[in-house]
This record gives sequence, structure tokens and C-alpha cells, in this order.
Amino acid sequence: MPRDDRAPKSDAPVYTGPERLQKVLAAAGVGSRRACEDLIFRRRVTVNGRVAQLGDRADPTRDVIHVDGQRLQVDTRLVYLAMNKPRGVVSTMADEKGRTALADFLGNRVEQRVYHVGRLDADSEGLLLLTNDGTLAHRLMHPSYGVPKTYLCQVTGPIPRNLGKRLAAGVELEDGPVKVDSFRVVDTLGKTAQVEVTLHEGRKHIVRRLLAEVGHPVSRLVRTSIGPIRLGDLRSGRTRRLTNAEVAALFKAVGD
Repeated sequence: MPRDDRAPKSDAPVYTGPERLQKVLAAAGVGSRRACEDLIFRRRVTVNGRVAQLGDRADPTRDVIHVDGQRLQVDTRLVYLAMNKPRGVVSTMADEKGRTALADFLGNRVEQRVYHVGRLDADSEGLLLLTNDGTLAHRLMHPSYGVPKTYLCQVTGPIPRNLGKRLAAGVELEDGPVKVDSFRVVDTLGKTAQVEVTLHEGRKHIVRRLLAEVGHPVSRLVRTSIGPIRLGDLRSGRTRRLTNAEVAALFKAVGD
């Protein structure tokens, strides 16, 4: 079963209370303690909305810290992963029917128990986020936060010129209307086409049902982004740890 040497193995410390702010920042990967002291001195760090000062202490498990206006996740017990889910894998951490599931690709390299953010059906592939940050996961999945998701789809062609406008205006499905945020034709080849669809809906099989409804059933679907996080060149079945900047971008996407 595929494994990823880049997936993080937990060596997170056990916190006993507030620590020096520069130590907290350094542990979160911001930079050396001296560099973090300079950030604090230059008034670029806030703790719970207040500009920090040298000598301040912070609790990584409770305090909200921003650097240059961006939320920083300083609790090193929390894990944020991107995964390229292969086709044929179910979007559960473990499957009672014995099918290949997400945890099969993590092995023992992630000691914390993580959960998937949203779903992809077994026939679909591409980007999934895995985390043990329940608050962020809830916000990313909740429709009120409007986090967009982008999909690359192989569909039956040809594609009429007005299809994008039709999808943007809204299409009625059996469980209510749906409209896309953006749509474009990426490529055409004979009777098939590749299209890119972005929407912030989270209903089951929503992209497949939408395109089938307008006469272009999907033969392959790959999710390429969730909010600011992109699949990029991450190989199928592999995972990688999100960078501090990517985690900060996710917080920003949900208004934190």
C-alpha cells in the first residue's frame, strides 16, 4: 500500500501552560527565537487581538496568534495534510467492508487521529484535506462559509458555447437549484472534452449530477483545489503536510 515519507510523524510536546511567545512562534516554524523576538519587537505579532510585547507569554493550546495579520496555528498537536485520493478508494478513514480507505495510505507515520474534510466518491479522485482540527474542518465544510472547490472533469462533448452561462445562471436538480462559480473548457478531443468547474456546493455527487443534467455526463472527475489549497503535482496516493502559509490561508478563507 502506498506510503509517503513526507507525512509527519508526531513528536508534539505536552504543554503545561503559557510559554514565552518567541518560543511558541519558533516551535510553530516561524523562524529562530531571535527572529521571532524581532517580529514581536516590530509589533507584527498579536495575541488574542492585542499587539504583543517582548516578555509576553502565550498558551499554544488556547491563544489566537496572528503574524502580519495572518492567523498562525501554534498548537503543534494539530495536523494538516493534503492528500491525492486515488480512484477506487472510499472517503472514510476505515471501511467496515474491508475496502481500501484513507488510513491505509497513512500507516503509522501520523500518530494523531485525523479526519477527512468533505468527501469524494469512490469513482472520483484528487484533493482531500485531513486534519484533527475540528473547528477548521467544520468551517471548511459548512456552506455558509462558501469555500470554493474546483474540479477537472472529462465529459461527453461537444460543449456548446453558452453552457458556462447556463451553469452560472443555475440548474434545477431534484434536491434544489445549483449554480457554478466559474466554468471553462480546458480541452476538447473528438467526442470528449475536459472542463473545469468551480462551485462551493457540498451536496453528494453534485458535480456529476449537475453536468449529467445538462447533457454532459462525467467519465472522470479530479478535485484540484479546496479554497486556497491546490493539488499541484502531488502524486496519486501520496500526502503532504500543509505549510504554515497554507494553513493561514485556510483560516483566512473561513474568515478567521
